[in-house]
Amino acid sequence: MLRNREVARTLIVSLALVAVCALAAATCCGPEALPWVLLAGAAATVPWLALTRQRYRALARLSQNIDAVLHGDRALDLGSMNEGELAILQSELGKMVSRLNLTAEELAREKQMLADALADISHQIKTPLTSLSITTELVRKSLAARGNCADEVERLRRIEELQLRVENLVSALLRLARLDAGALSLARDPVDVAGMVHDAAQPLAIAFDIADISLVIDVDEGCSFIGDRAWTAEALENILKNCMEHTPAGGTVTVEAHEDALACRIRVTDTGPGIADADLPHVFERFYRGGRGTDEEQGSKVNPSGVGIGLSLAQGLITAQDGTIAASNARDASGAIIGARFDIAFFKAIV
Repeated sequence: MLRNREVARTLIVSLALVAVCALAAATCCGPEALPWVLLAGAAATVPWLALTRQRYRALARLSQNIDAVLHGDRALDLGSMNEGELAILQSELGKMVSRLNLTAEELAREKQMLADALADISHQIKTPLTSLSITTELVRKSLAARGNCADEVERLRRIEELQLRVENLVSALLRLARLDAGALSLARDPVDVAGMVHDAAQPLAIAFDIADISLVIDVDEGCSFIGDRAWTAEALENILKNCMEHTPAGGTVTVEAHEDALACRIRVTDTGPGIADADLPHVFERFYRGGRGTDEEQGSKVNPSGVGIGLSLAQGLITAQDGTIAASNARDASGAIIGARFDIAFFKAIV
């Protein structure tokens, strides 16, 4: 209480006034009046100190209640104070908390409605796409069996590739929409990094073999963090896919992970051409497709069909778990670019 400058100044002024009054009484009425003046000063000061202390205790309780609300408690005690300005303040705070609770509940309902709507949209879009893909495949096989239809078969194969691209794009856009709307539920569990990296790399194993690119995994034993294993694996899969698409045949994509006192750190590097300086600030922007040199199609020499959404989705999934991701270029001892590099960190505490 005395650390409050206002209280300290008031107490000092009160003591000074008592001292002045005591000095004046001793001068005018003699020394026998001094004890009575001091007693009167104490009688006036002690109740004030007691009341001030009581108010500080009430403020401390109110502060604890507000802190509890900030940490998720939706109830504010409205019956712990009597009438007075503090009771009025607490009543107003109670009204504010009630309103915030109603707003939070409305937002939760809207998010759930949006998640349900997105799920319905996904189902409605995927169903005709799947039917179209099956029909196209049957027609292609029929023409291939008939013979003398090489051009038509090739066109149908190209249509199947485009259909797959559309399906992947729709799925990615729906996940991004759910992420933006806050309707994506992310777990907060211990994640074994070695297992998570395996989950991310497994769907790309055949693609790496076809592209003649080696995937090297170097994860420290026991490396882990708190997050969502499935969604983190999908984020890492998008990064691995991006690196694979920008690495020429015979190259290597490397995943390294270690844990220190501050964070779990995951690094993905490739042996491709790297990222142009002009593109570095934009690599996580949606639908951004950069390229080294003057040919804009050089941005994806291996697979120019990318639409620039995978890295944006990866960033959203990682930052939603309070992680960070940064893109840069890997360099050798001489400073020459030897590939792209993505650094992911999941911090153990806010620093």
